[in-house]
Amino acid sequence: MNAKDHELSGITLDPDDWSELRTMGHRMLDDMFEYIEHVRERPVWQPIPQAARERFNADLPREPSEIGEAYDEFSRFVAPYTSGNVHPGFMGWVHGGGTAVGMLAEMLAAGLNANLGGRDQMPIEVERQIVEWARQMFRFPAGSSGVFITGTSAANLLAVLIARTAVLGTEVRKEGVIAKGGVLRAYTSADAHICVGQAMDISGLGSAALRRIPVDADHRMDLTALQNAIAQDRAKGATPFLVVGTAGTVDTGAIDNLSALADLCAREKLRFHVDGAFGALTVLSPALAPLVDGIERADSIAFDFHKWAQVPYDAGFLLARDGELHRQTFASPAAYLRRETRGLAGGSPWPSEYGPDLSRGFRALKTWFTLKTYGTDRIGAVIARTCELARYLERRVLAEPRLELLAPVPLNIVCFRYRADDAVNARIVADLHESGIAAPSTTTIHGKLAIRAALVNHRIQTCDIDALVDAVLRFGGKP
Repeated sequence: MNAKDHELSGITLDPDDWSELRTMGHRMLDDMFEYIEHVRERPVWQPIPQAARERFNADLPREPSEIGEAYDEFSRFVAPYTSGNVHPGFMGWVHGGGTAVGMLAEMLAAGLNANLGGRDQMPIEVERQIVEWARQMFRFPAGSSGVFITGTSAANLLAVLIARTAVLGTEVRKEGVIAKGGVLRAYTSADAHICVGQAMDISGLGSAALRRIPVDADHRMDLTALQNAIAQDRAKGATPFLVVGTAGTVDTGAIDNLSALADLCAREKLRFHVDGAFGALTVLSPALAPLVDGIERADSIAFDFHKWAQVPYDAGFLLARDGELHRQTFASPAAYLRRETRGLAGGSPWPSEYGPDLSRGFRALKTWFTLKTYGTDRIGAVIARTCELARYLERRVLAEPRLELLAPVPLNIVCFRYRADDAVNARIVADLHESGIAAPSTTTIHGKLAIRAALVNHRIQTCDIDALVDAVLRFGGKP
């Protein structure tokens, strides 16, 4: 071996001293346990000092430094200034609180550094196990398929693409939407998430091809208006092809009448997809499951394990009834991705045949650990409890003359306001955030700015609800 070869043989990113790194790793792990265990001792959120922001405007590092230096910077300038969704006072958006178990699983997955695009490896069997468990959750038939994706926004896009393939054939992947001719129409609630329109946009069908149907007094899609819209589009020569129902709307947590939508889609021969970002998992609670009756008849369901199931971010999922149609929508053979019957290149079909990602992290492991450790009965009980806490908040609002309830509370989202103008309510929410007591968000209900409390975190207690209400009253009464 010459001098140059000897020099090259010594290049690695492994540590020179594993014991030193092990000590630092144990410290990091203990610190994160402390971070979660004592979360109530910190503010939910706090403003980021300018000096902390400026630390992350540094030049590209060319020379190595000690891991302890990076960890010190993380501890001082990153960890204290997150969105706060680990904290029970975080109520602004539908974010899960995560668990220490999920955190450990994420560490194990990072250690394996598995790419779940394909090949014959056990991590893919873990993902296939989650697909089977999801199939059982929603009573889908054998032959159904599923795939992990970043979140429901991306999963809804996959569902639109599957529906596009169902109506236009696999040739659309080569020839494009324009070449296939005709005008397609999809339908969803006026209260549906904006990602449904984005999915239509990205799919090439165009956001204008999505008809937003008015909602009733309970914020559910108006079935008569939907039926009329379908008839009108057909009369104009358009081709209705997809209805997207919502299980848990963003603003209020409303759930569309999924059974009626399934009946309508069967009658009209339309695809039926459910955006169940968080509400789909009510199937895990015997008390709440009837709210999503009909979801088992959907052609596809998009939902997030990282919301009500408390899996650490990110762990979105798409479940599809027709596994072969799902595969035909995304599979892209290539010589360098050849499937074999023996060796590491075996194990077909690969997860990359069910979505756009060839490089895929091991999201399934933290989901598997969560479901194995806690069981779906306990997770279902947590889901039901957050809805009970929402009803507790509803009662507190109704009992207080200075507060006004703005929408029904079907699940875990409560929209209310201090009896004052929009500017006062906006100020209250900003004051809440900066106080570190609670972090609700705002939305608009019937033209009024609402304080929106989404109760998702498994750590929330009645004392956190009381702290929110008391602070709203205190900040609302300020001159």
